[in-house]
Amino acid sequence: MKQSKMSGISFFERNLTLWVILCMIAGVLIGKFLPAIPAALAKLEYAQVSIPIAVLIWLMIYPMMMKVDFASIKNVGKSPTGLYLTWVVNWLIKPFTMFGIAAFFFYVVFKALIPPELAKDYLAGAVLLGAAPCTAMVFVWSHLTKGNPAYTVVQVATNDLIILIAFTPIVALLLGVGGIAIPWNTLLLSVFLFVVIPLAGGITTRNLVIKNKGEEYFTKSFIPKFNNVTIGGLLLTLVLIFSFQGDVILSNPLHILLIAIPLTIQTFFIFFVAYLGSKKLRLSHDIAAPAGMIGASNFFELAVAVAITLFGASSPAVLVTIVGVLVEVPLMLFLVKIANRTTSWFPARPGIETT
Repeated sequence: MKQSKMSGISFFERNLTLWVILCMIAGVLIGKFLPAIPAALAKLEYAQVSIPIAVLIWLMIYPMMMKVDFASIKNVGKSPTGLYLTWVVNWLIKPFTMFGIAAFFFYVVFKALIPPELAKDYLAGAVLLGAAPCTAMVFVWSHLTKGNPAYTVVQVATNDLIILIAFTPIVALLLGVGGIAIPWNTLLLSVFLFVVIPLAGGITTRNLVIKNKGEEYFTKSFIPKFNNVTIGGLLLTLVLIFSFQGDVILSNPLHILLIAIPLTIQTFFIFFVAYLGSKKLRLSHDIAAPAGMIGASNFFELAVAVAITLFGASSPAVLVTIVGVLVEVPLMLFLVKIANRTTSWFPARPGIETT
């Protein structure tokens, strides 16, 4: 029975890309033919954060948070190289390469297809994505690559602190836009929902189960019960996101493709900068993979909220941030496969750097 169960999980995860495609299609069809459903769910939001999606993301990352030993968080400071790499890639490289790649495609490669004014708006949306590294979904990618839970928490938490200081001046510098107002309620709510609550809940659950049943039961019996929760939450999140954006996708197919090309190139480029940088620094794979994922994925709630605040809900800049949401999951799943197939590139010693 146990072998059968494990085989079922392997089959499900092995065909995850297919399930993702089916859920994306299902979401678009729901948005097209059953628009009342996403319209009703879209009203359930606060500070540009969709409450249904927030709940699903919480379900996705909660199982990983239960694996976090609070004592191990305090030990992260003993091996800070992975943190330094994350900060450098996310804040000294990523925003500027996003600007350069997007400008090259929108102003040069697609010059005959995108008028200059529209290219300017598209560039603005791309910059907002580039200046907002991921907060929530990186926990999912870390889980799928068997990342170090405690280290990932610290990588994400420190990124959130840097966002408070660096996001506004970087966007202002690259776009030449003054008076940028960060939607603090969106930022703080996202951090609270996607880091504080699941971390507190996960650690509490871990401590209670170990106290009552023992660590062996927690590791071998309790945690495996949640194996499919992360994947199920991911797929339901995709259905919701694509149902919300069904009209956008169907009405702008060419420009969505044009926007997706530079975003895709940027995603792969930043991932490999961080991932190969980790290899060069001889970090272990459970630190290297999340480091690559954080830079490659984006804090899309913040990017969308700022785009709406700066340029209005109907602005082409908002469309770019939405396309960022749409292409992220398929791209990140592909990068997860790359990371999982290249574990041999890294030292075998888990969780710490080697000397």
